[in-house]
Amino acid sequence: MLNSLSGRFLILTTVFVMLAEILIFVPSIARFREDYLLARLERAQIASLALLADDMLETALEAELLENAGVFNVVLRRNEMRQLMLSSPIPQPIDETYDLRMASPFVLIKDALVRLVTPGNQVVRVIGAPVREAGLLIEVTMETAPLRMAMLDYGVRILVLSAVISVFTALLLFVAVRAILVKPIKVVVGYMQRYAAAPGDARGIIHPSAGVTELREAEEALLQLQTELTQALKQKERLAQLGEAVAKVSHDLRNILTSAQLFTDRIEMSEDPLVRRLAPKLVNSITRAVSLCEGTLAFGRAEEPAPTLTMVNLCEVVDDLVEAERVTLGDDKVDIVSEVPTDLVVRADPEQIYRIVMNLVRNARQAITATGNVGTVTISAFEDGDAWWISISDTGPGLPKRARENLFTPFQGGARKGGSGLGLAIAAELSRGHGGSVSLRQTGPEGTIFDVCLPKGDGTI
Repeated sequence: MLNSLSGRFLILTTVFVMLAEILIFVPSIARFREDYLLARLERAQIASLALLADDMLETALEAELLENAGVFNVVLRRNEMRQLMLSSPIPQPIDETYDLRMASPFVLIKDALVRLVTPGNQVVRVIGAPVREAGLLIEVTMETAPLRMAMLDYGVRILVLSAVISVFTALLLFVAVRAILVKPIKVVVGYMQRYAAAPGDARGIIHPSAGVTELREAEEALLQLQTELTQALKQKERLAQLGEAVAKVSHDLRNILTSAQLFTDRIEMSEDPLVRRLAPKLVNSITRAVSLCEGTLAFGRAEEPAPTLTMVNLCEVVDDLVEAERVTLGDDKVDIVSEVPTDLVVRADPEQIYRIVMNLVRNARQAITATGNVGTVTISAFEDGDAWWISISDTGPGLPKRARENLFTPFQGGARKGGSGLGLAIAAELSRGHGGSVSLRQTGPEGTIFDVCLPKGDGTI
C-alpha cells in the first residue's frame, strides 16, 4: 500500500500538514507566553487596586492577593511615581527582565523558544502597560517554572490536535485521490492489460470516460494508439498470410511447372516445323515462371483455405500423381510405386490430398536423388475403424539431425541443401485442415516413413 499512489499521497499529506502545524506552533507558543504574562500583569493590577482602595490590608490578605496573582511583588507607576504596591520575599535573584510594551514578534518568539527549552525555575521581572490606562506601567516579579509547564501543556495539546488534523486531512485526501485519480488510472491499466493479452479483442480497446482533463487526454491518446496498433497488426497479419500463401502456391506451382518443362523438352524433339519453332518460346516462358516461383519462396506463412470434403477414390488420385512424377523423373534412378487398394475411398479435398501426397513423395524422391543412388518411393494406404492411413516410404539416406529437430517448420526443416522445408510444412497444414496429421514413423540409413492420418469422425464428442 505504501508504494501505491494513494498510499504515498497519504504519507506526504500527513508530513506536510504536520510541517505546516509546526510552523504555526512557533508563533502560537509565543502568543501563549505573551498572553500568560499579560494575564499575570492584569491580576497583579487588580490586586494593587484593592490596596489603593484600602491601604491598611493585613499581611495575610496581601500574601493571598500575591499568590492569586502568581507574583512575588507588584510595582505600579502612577503620575510619574513608582510605588511598591504589594511585596513578598523573593527566593532568589532576578535572572531576566522582559518588557512587553514594545517587544517585536521576533523577540517574543525568541524568548518563548528559549523559555521552552530552558529547564529549571528562575525569577524574572515582567514590565507591561496597565489595562484601562490605570497608570504608566506595571511591573511584577514571578517564577518561570509555572510558565514553562503551562507552555509545555499547551504545546502538547497543539501537537496532538495537529496530528489529529493531519491524519483526518490525509484520510480525506486518500479517499479523494483514490476516487479521482487512482480508480481511473486502474481502469486505464486494466484496458492496457486486456489489450496486451488479446490485441484482436475489441473489448480491450479503451472508451474514454475520465472527468479529469489530464486523464481524459491520456485515455484518448491510448485509444488512438490502440486503434493504430490494431490496424497495423491486422495489416501485418494480412501481409504474413499473403506471403505464406504466395510461398506455398509458388512451391507447388514450381513442381507443376517443372513437370511442364520436361514435357516441352519432349515437344522440342517433334518433327513438326511449327512445333519446333514455338517450343523454345514455350520453354523460356515456363523457365521464367519457374524462376519467379522460386523467388517467392521467401515469403511468410499463411492459412490454407478450408478443404472441400468429398468422398474421393484415393487410388485414382495416387495413380495420377505417380504418372506425373514418372514423367518428370525422366532418366532419374528413383522409382515410384503405388500400393494403394483400388477400392479405397477417403473423405478429403481431392486437390489438397493430391498436394499432401505430392509434397511427401517429392521430398522423398529428392532425398534419394541427392545421394546419386537408385531408390524406391512407395505409397501405401489402409483404413481402420477410426481413420484412413496413407504411408510414404523410401529407401533414402534418412533425415539429417537438423531436419528432424525442425520437422514441419517452414524454411528450417529442409533435408537437402537449398531446400526450403516448405513441403512438409504444407503437407502438415493441409492435413490439419482435414482434422488429421502427418507424423514421422521412422528414419535412418534404411529409409524414412511418413504417415498421413485422416480421421473418419466429424470432430464432435
